[in-house]
Amino acid sequence: MNQRQVFLQHIAQTSPAPLALEIIKAKGIILQDRSGKTYMDLIAGISVCNVGHCHPKVIKAIKQQADRYLHLLVYGEFIETPQVKYAQLLTNNLPPALNCVYFTNSGAEATEGAMKLAKRFTGRTNIIAFKQSYHGSTQGALSVMGDEYWRNAFRPLLPGVLHLDYNDPASIDYINKDTACVIMETIQAERGVHAPLKSWLGTLRQRCTETGTLLIMDEIQTGFGRTGYLWGFQAFSIVPDIVLLGKALGGGMPLGAFVANKNIMDSLTTGPVLGHITTFGGHPVSCAAGMAAMKVLLKEKLAGKVTEKEALFQQLLQHPSIKAVRSHGLLMAIEFDSFETNKKVIDRCIENGVLTDWFLFAPHCMRIAPPLTITKKEIRKACGIILSHLEN
Repeated sequence: MNQRQVFLQHIAQTSPAPLALEIIKAKGIILQDRSGKTYMDLIAGISVCNVGHCHPKVIKAIKQQADRYLHLLVYGEFIETPQVKYAQLLTNNLPPALNCVYFTNSGAEATEGAMKLAKRFTGRTNIIAFKQSYHGSTQGALSVMGDEYWRNAFRPLLPGVLHLDYNDPASIDYINKDTACVIMETIQAERGVHAPLKSWLGTLRQRCTETGTLLIMDEIQTGFGRTGYLWGFQAFSIVPDIVLLGKALGGGMPLGAFVANKNIMDSLTTGPVLGHITTFGGHPVSCAAGMAAMKVLLKEKLAGKVTEKEALFQQLLQHPSIKAVRSHGLLMAIEFDSFETNKKVIDRCIENGVLTDWFLFAPHCMRIAPPLTITKKEIRKACGIILSHLEN
């Protein structure tokens, strides 16, 4: 069998028609397949490669840490320098109240850990989530996913979860002293890039404080400069009780985290001991890679350059076939009249060397979320290719 046949036979498939591109090299925003064909990556591995693929400083950090040690023991038992230093770098760049990091394997595991933490700290069991939100695919994360199409096949799921309307003032009235946490995306990405009203989010934050409910904000896609702020919630002048991190957190390596105040996080230490435990969470190589990537992000001030690049995309992506372009920094959704139109354009773009995708809850919208390192020249070229495949 050739490589493609082995892939289809022995790698578990998540859809009936995977892209099945065989990429052998990636650097910056460029992917290269086995035939030598190149692709501009406009989705950054789904918001993972914020500093580009294979940044030299990230690769150097990986190699240096691999020479020292790999896995040692289950998370939290040994003092591992990459974990300690990365936690310090993260908390130094977060609000003071978010000062304790629990590293996980992935964003979905961060969701799981945060929900457990909220239940343990508050002694409550009820959770409020929002329709058309995505927080991962494990069973707990699936329970708070805001779409019945994906939930229904795996029931029963967690009890006590209420799904409400994002941005609806009436939703706030459901937060009460039986609510352990409200979990929400800072920007609803998979819905096709929808943001909360600042006034609504401020009122929601106030209601959580009044009722002793923990506010969990999912920054897995929006973190690390993607919205033009280091953290998406900064645009709304609020601070969550727990923040979820993933994707760009590892600089291309698998890594997630949930971050809270130390007095909240200590709830997982006793009663029971090992209230949340992971073998590979916070792997030293992943932490070394993520820390190197974050240092690049900060030193090169990539978040501060996002707004100008966003404006260029907005300026160029004008066409009668485009119904709307919603964006929060370099997280963008190009809306078409149907999934069929969108898929046709996506397929043509891939054929012509531009890799993009659609959104889970908005299949009629094209995803644009490139590495933050994308240049203006690259933006113009990518937009030109997209526009060339639109029909009047």
